[in-house]
Amino acid sequence: MSKKDADTGFSKKRLKRLTECMAAYVERGEVIGVQTLVHRRGREAHCDVIGWQDDVAKKKLRGHTIFRIASMSKPITSVAALMLIEEGRIRLDDPIDAWIPELADRRVMRDPVGPVEDTYPSPRPITVLDLFTHRSGLPSTLANITGPIFKAMSGLTSGLGLRSNVGVDPWLKKLGELPLVYEPGARMNYGFSTDVLGFLVARASGMSFPEFLSKRLFEPLGMEDTAFFVPQDKLNRLSVNYAIDFATGKRVLDDHPENSRWAVEPSVPSGAGGLVSTADDYMKFARMLLDGGKINGTRILSRKTIDLMTSDFLTPEQRRMPFFGYDMWSGRGFGLGVSIVDNLAGMKELSSIGQYGWGGAFGTWWFNDPREDMAAVMMIQMLFGAATSKIQRDFTTLVYQAIDD
Repeated sequence: MSKKDADTGFSKKRLKRLTECMAAYVERGEVIGVQTLVHRRGREAHCDVIGWQDDVAKKKLRGHTIFRIASMSKPITSVAALMLIEEGRIRLDDPIDAWIPELADRRVMRDPVGPVEDTYPSPRPITVLDLFTHRSGLPSTLANITGPIFKAMSGLTSGLGLRSNVGVDPWLKKLGELPLVYEPGARMNYGFSTDVLGFLVARASGMSFPEFLSKRLFEPLGMEDTAFFVPQDKLNRLSVNYAIDFATGKRVLDDHPENSRWAVEPSVPSGAGGLVSTADDYMKFARMLLDGGKINGTRILSRKTIDLMTSDFLTPEQRRMPFFGYDMWSGRGFGLGVSIVDNLAGMKELSSIGQYGWGGAFGTWWFNDPREDMAAVMMIQMLFGAATSKIQRDFTTLVYQAIDD
């Protein structure tokens, strides 16, 4: 056996470090299972399937295990909207009012944590670009955790699959009854923007959002297991999901296939965080972007559209603002649904200028590196655990350190 794969340029010995590190997370009980998948130069370079799909039932993780991908739904929703931009149906600087009249004539809170009634007229409408970049000013159950606006958002959820039974139109109507917490374009406020972007895709295309994704994206790419819910005949492939109880620090059950929230088709499909997928399916999506918008001869986007998608749209001031309390933007910016590395020193980890991707609240993580002709996907199921950010960074570092060409 050679020490290096001449076609993919990875050291087999150094890839073993990646396997050992991921296995250690399982052995320590920080996650019950982890799947990693790396492609380089058009070939699969590495694949590990370690641990359990259900640790209690001793059901092993498998290559076709289905994972809840949370915010890794956002790049998929963004690509759907970019397809409509290429068709001339929408433009980045278009106000969204024509498609989402529920969010027209906005008013803005004078104080994001102050009285909901104390508002002033928005200086401009929300645009399509605002939705892509989370600068719509819409309130967020993720970012605004205190103040009267949080109580006013009762019944609206965000980020982890809306799972509302009211339907899209009533949901948008309820959202439209709330003021903005910031002026459109003023700052990043992570939450409902990508959900609204998905509903805009539906109205602009004349299809439901799940139908658009299925016909225009998933079927052409062969993403057979990516959807907003898991049908009964596939539930035996859905991983158990855990969360961390912040009061005790212990792992607790969050969602189980036997009574999963993802076993029923939602009436409000969340483009921000509602999809499930497999590592293989998401790699098809990643490789399509890496190959300039096409895969196996099927073109989804123009190469020039991906150039725009992976450009930083945040202002210098916005990049100085914390993201969930973290210094997120010292090494990267944010484009049309993905973050993009532009400062290696600011990243403080192995990477490349131009690397782009996004992760999810259940610990899933994906990145593409055009400079290295590489795509990498990691799947776990741990909601907001302390281990998730560590394992994502360790995965990224150990992929890069294995490059040997």
